[in-house]
Amino acid sequence: MKSEIRIASPPPKPLMVFDGDCNFCAMWINRWRQITGEAVDYAKSQEPEIATRFPEIPQEAFITSVQLIEPEGEVFSGAEAVFRALAKNPRWKWPLHLYETTPTLAALTERAYKFVAGHRTAFSRITRLLWGKHVERPGHYLTRWLFLRGLGVIYLIAFLSLWVQLKGLIGHNGILPADQLMSMAKLQCNTQGIGIDRFRLLPTLCWFDWSDVGLKFQCAAGSVLAVILIVGIAPAPCLFLLWLIYLSLTTVGGDFLGFQWDNLLLETGFLSIFLAPRQMRPGISREGLPSRLVLWLLRILLFKLMFSSGWVKLMSGDLNWRNLSALTFHYETQPLPTWIAWYAGQAPLWFQKFSCGVVFFIEIGCALLIFAPRRLRFFGGATIVFLMIVISLAGNYTFFNWLTLLLCLLLLDDFAVRKVLPKGFAAQSSSIRRYRWHYAATIPLAVVFLSISFLQITSTLGLRTKLLFPLAVEDGFFAPLRTFNSYGLFAVMTTERREIIVEGSNDGVNWLPYEFKYKPGDVMKRPGFVAPHQPRLDWQMWFAALGDYRQNPWFGSFCTRLLQGSPDVLALMEKNPFPGKPPHYLRAELYDYEFTDFAERRATGAWWKRRLIGEYLPPVSLNE
Repeated sequence: MKSEIRIASPPPKPLMVFDGDCNFCAMWINRWRQITGEAVDYAKSQEPEIATRFPEIPQEAFITSVQLIEPEGEVFSGAEAVFRALAKNPRWKWPLHLYETTPTLAALTERAYKFVAGHRTAFSRITRLLWGKHVERPGHYLTRWLFLRGLGVIYLIAFLSLWVQLKGLIGHNGILPADQLMSMAKLQCNTQGIGIDRFRLLPTLCWFDWSDVGLKFQCAAGSVLAVILIVGIAPAPCLFLLWLIYLSLTTVGGDFLGFQWDNLLLETGFLSIFLAPRQMRPGISREGLPSRLVLWLLRILLFKLMFSSGWVKLMSGDLNWRNLSALTFHYETQPLPTWIAWYAGQAPLWFQKFSCGVVFFIEIGCALLIFAPRRLRFFGGATIVFLMIVISLAGNYTFFNWLTLLLCLLLLDDFAVRKVLPKGFAAQSSSIRRYRWHYAATIPLAVVFLSISFLQITSTLGLRTKLLFPLAVEDGFFAPLRTFNSYGLFAVMTTERREIIVEGSNDGVNWLPYEFKYKPGDVMKRPGFVAPHQPRLDWQMWFAALGDYRQNPWFGSFCTRLLQGSPDVLALMEKNPFPGKPPHYLRAELYDYEFTDFAERRATGAWWKRRLIGEYLPPVSLNE
């Protein structure tokens, strides 16, 4: 509050004097110094020249409160001193304005300041517990630098993984030819008179070239751009083009590129465009400030992913999740388990239930810590990292775990990151501000992202009402871009593992199986690691086994290609039992698969045991 004291020889600019023996005071002075910059000087009350320069201020006053000495000679203390000092920064004038115009608020802030000042030791401990040694506004230059290069690695993995499967999946002689899709789309647009809006309804570069060469060129361009992003050249333009190309391929990829991690990569990649520095040449020391708004949008994306994935399990009504028994089935029934999953599946029931409880604790409880103070946020991120590592050890979930781990990196700040980086690398500064993204770009992005995310989260919570209809319209408009998405993995736990075994024959009597590269088939074959590569045909076979061939039109096309002997499709398989020419007949049998136990594996060497359920696809020939 304002003092009756006036200084005879005031300083040339505002000077805040604080108790230098108080660590709590020193921490917050660092925060205020960061806000006020050169506009305010700071000094410890214990410095000899302070008492000499300002004999009008009693020494006890410095111990009980900070003292702000203005150039006009006025002295302010307590909360008012803090607000007046912060107001030297034009962006921080509003606290002082509220203080001066709201007497009740002014009285409350002074009481709060007095209470904190009287219990500084306790509040110092609380501050260190929640924020650590740093309460000043952290930087995110190093965090962003690592994040963007990690995102470049994930984009590179995604494009290379798709490239080696592209022709067999959506090539001219593939399972779901993109050229057929585009020919039909072009005909429909021309018939209905759809003009430029076709690029929103079916957002793909294949409108310009839908040949196999064009598809491969997109994968090649995406791979090159990912390498350029890793190097750090023109990150924002690279991210835009990477998003555009990956969106283009997922649009024509149909069932084979319709996974949640494809959507997550698109959403992360699009938001990251506005996090990236706008400079063209690499160098942390030349980068503009990262947008804190976009940084928080990416953190909210991580929250949406984790919280929704946990909540949908409860909302689905699946008793296996509610009674915590879901993991007794998960290791065995997940799409592509690893050999570690076999061992995890042997664990006792109490451990499986405990593990299931931990999953809910992390996905729902710890996800909320994303919005908590610094150290609690770190803890929440660490639990998510732990969950992602465990998931990646037990199952092959492509680049999903890696991408989630990368989003967790954004929960850190440069104070934390600098501890694990070489000192020379960590030293950086930035004074160039012209490369920052303007609010004219980031605020509209935030409005769209937050409004659609709010709709998606409320829907997950079961709170959707007619009042949200305008947001539903907005969501529908942007839906073809697959850039603002809802998430929810394994809402209902699969309790039985079905496997489709595809067989060929030349006489309709003797049948030979087609072996897939990664999905279970041969019971003696050990489940292996394939992530971050995603064998998309193997994944789709898992989904196909949950229904029948009539619900999976792509499966009929797959069988047709096998009967035709398509080299592109056969390249997706591990073993072709008809190397000379394709068989006359094809069929698919449905089996129930289970893990063996320790005794069965010692006796037989098998990792799986299976039981024939019946026919999935009756014998067919190419003519049929």
